[in-house]
Amino acid sequence: MLDRYIIPVIRRPLSYAAEQLDELNVTANQVTLFGFALGCLAFPALLLEQYTLALWLILANRLCDGLDGALARIQGLTDAGGFLDISLDFLFYSLIPFGFILANPETNSIAGAFLIFSFIGTGCSFLAFAVMASKHGIINPVYQHKSLYYMSGLTEGTETIVCLVLFCLFPDYFSLIAYLFAAACWITTGTRLYSGFHTLSTLEKTNNSR
Repeated sequence: MLDRYIIPVIRRPLSYAAEQLDELNVTANQVTLFGFALGCLAFPALLLEQYTLALWLILANRLCDGLDGALARIQGLTDAGGFLDISLDFLFYSLIPFGFILANPETNSIAGAFLIFSFIGTGCSFLAFAVMASKHGIINPVYQHKSLYYMSGLTEGTETIVCLVLFCLFPDYFSLIAYLFAAACWITTGTRLYSGFHTLSTLEKTNNSR
C-alpha cells in the first residue's frame, strides 16, 4: 500500500549509490546474494536475543534489496536476477519470524506460525498472478521498473519492513504484532485473489469473444 509513495522518495539516492557500485564492477546479483547473507545473520542474532543487532542486519538486507534493483536497472534487468531476488526475499521474510519462534517458542510459536502461513498466502497470490500477467502481457503502470508484475495490496514491502522493525524494537509484543500483521496479510491475499481472478476472467472472456 505504501510502496508507491516510498519508492519515488528513495529512488534517487539508491540510483546514485548503484551508479557508484556499477563503476566498481559490482553486479546486481552479487548485491542480492550479499544482502541475503546479511539477512541470514539476523537469524542467529535473534536466537541469542540480540534484537538490536538483528534490527541492523534486517535493515542492511532491505538496503541491499533496494540497491540490487537500482543496479539491475543500470546493468539491465534479467529474468534470472529477478527470480533470484524475489526467491531470496520470500525466504528472508519467513526466516525472521522463524528466528523469533525459536528464540521464545513458548510464547511466539503459534503467532509466528500463523504469520508464516499468511506469508504463503501473500506470496503465492503475488507470484501466481505475476506468471499469468507475463503470459498475457499485462503491465502494471505503477511498477514498470519491476522485473515481474508487482501486484499491490494492503501489505507490501514497506509494511513488511515496518513489521520486522517493530518485532526487533518490541520483542515482548511479537505475538500481538504478528497476529495483526498476519490479519492484514490475509486481507491482501483475499483482495489479490479476487482482483486477480476477476482480471483474468474478464481478459479471457474478451479474447474469446473476438
